[in-house]
Amino acid sequence: MIRAPAHLPLVALSLLAGCMNLAPGDVPRESPLADRWPVVASASPAASSASAAVFADDIAWRDFFTEPRLRSVIEVALANSRDLRVAIANIELARARHGIQRSELFPSVDTLASASRARTSGTLQPRNNTNPDDANNNTSGQARITNQYRAEVGFSNYEIDLFGRVRNLNDAALRRFFAVAENRRSAQISLIAEVASAWLTLEANTDRLRLAQETLASRGRSHDLIRRSHELGGASGLTLAQAQAVLDAARVAAAGYESQVALDRNALDLLAGAAVPDASVPAFAAASTRGAATLLPDVPAGLPSALLQRRPDVRAAEFALQAARADMGVARAAFYPSISLTANAGFASGSLSGLFNRASGIWSFVPQVRLPIFDGGASRAALQGAEAQRDIALAGYEKTLQIAFREVADALAQRRTLGERQAAQHSQAVATARVLTLAEALFKSGASSYLEVLDAQRALYVAQQDSIALRLAEQANRVTLYKVLGGGYGPRDDATVAPPAP
Repeated sequence: MIRAPAHLPLVALSLLAGCMNLAPGDVPRESPLADRWPVVASASPAASSASAAVFADDIAWRDFFTEPRLRSVIEVALANSRDLRVAIANIELARARHGIQRSELFPSVDTLASASRARTSGTLQPRNNTNPDDANNNTSGQARITNQYRAEVGFSNYEIDLFGRVRNLNDAALRRFFAVAENRRSAQISLIAEVASAWLTLEANTDRLRLAQETLASRGRSHDLIRRSHELGGASGLTLAQAQAVLDAARVAAAGYESQVALDRNALDLLAGAAVPDASVPAFAAASTRGAATLLPDVPAGLPSALLQRRPDVRAAEFALQAARADMGVARAAFYPSISLTANAGFASGSLSGLFNRASGIWSFVPQVRLPIFDGGASRAALQGAEAQRDIALAGYEKTLQIAFREVADALAQRRTLGERQAAQHSQAVATARVLTLAEALFKSGASSYLEVLDAQRALYVAQQDSIALRLAEQANRVTLYKVLGGGYGPRDDATVAPPAP
């Protein structure tokens, strides 16, 4: 009769390890999103052709923000942002936690070397040849000193993962690491968008300051002419007072925008985490080229809503849902038996010279089987809690998708009319400039009062201010779309994080 090896049951148990996973799978469900957004941005053919290559496959922030000064400010912010440093540190923390959890997949092997020396009282030592006539004297009366040396290697409480408890703990930690990595990417995209918006706002207010200063200089010249005309008797006191009021209003506007530009500069420095060099901030530009250097790539038409799956907050919510499913597998495994092993082998001897002799070898093997019978409903409650967490994560994932869809839909709805509004605003500015020219000609010829000139000046100033505001709104809308579409229109941007080692 052939006898099976003694370790065969252990081999069989090892082969069974990892064969069962009690975590629920991904159940197909209906998407809460429509295939397309209700309003599609209508990009101009020239803009679409210019940005087609950029949006064909992927877009990184350096491809989107092509203005050199804006790029340099974004680079300063990425290097100095404290919020981004915290996000990166959170990634390393999640990586460490996953490493700790992953270590439970393998036995922890330790070595132990020890030496002991003990003296035993003589009154406790048994007598070698007991005198039968003296029943009360069974000790030798001599103290004894004993030595013991041990050298062992082994592992303790290694769990054979028959039902996937340890693997699901590891998978949950891994999914949470991925979620933290996506949060870091989301923080980077938000930082880039905030810096770009602050830079564009500073550029717009710089243009407003330049316009206010030009208006102040123009109205100052007009005031001087009317004052001299009044001194010569050619203009009334009312006309001079009106010119003075308009001049003072222009002075107030110029001072206000000068203060606003300083505030915008401080806000940009705060976002960048350091003082932004003067060479990187927007400079005064001529009216004809104002804002042309910072035009951003246009948004191609027909973007599918499936792009939202690439948003980092959506991906983070999806990873959180996957981690919740893995936690359910851990809770379900508590209803099944668990097997743990403890084993060690080595040498033990009363003398150091004989420690590693063959006769000094020792070993022990202690398998333990835990079979849950009654725990007062703790395992059932833990499973119910894990199921509730799964439902919460699922609802959070779907809500994140819906919020993302709403943000993109709002940005597209705003963008749909921006082109038409800009064209109308440009036409209005041209028309009001023509009105001012005619009003000044009529005033000089004496055919109309100075009041009509003032009205035309105010209308032109407001139209020019509105043109700057609309240009800022159009560029801010592109930045918003860049952000709400997940940092671009391709699978990812350049904010990648290396995964932990398998």
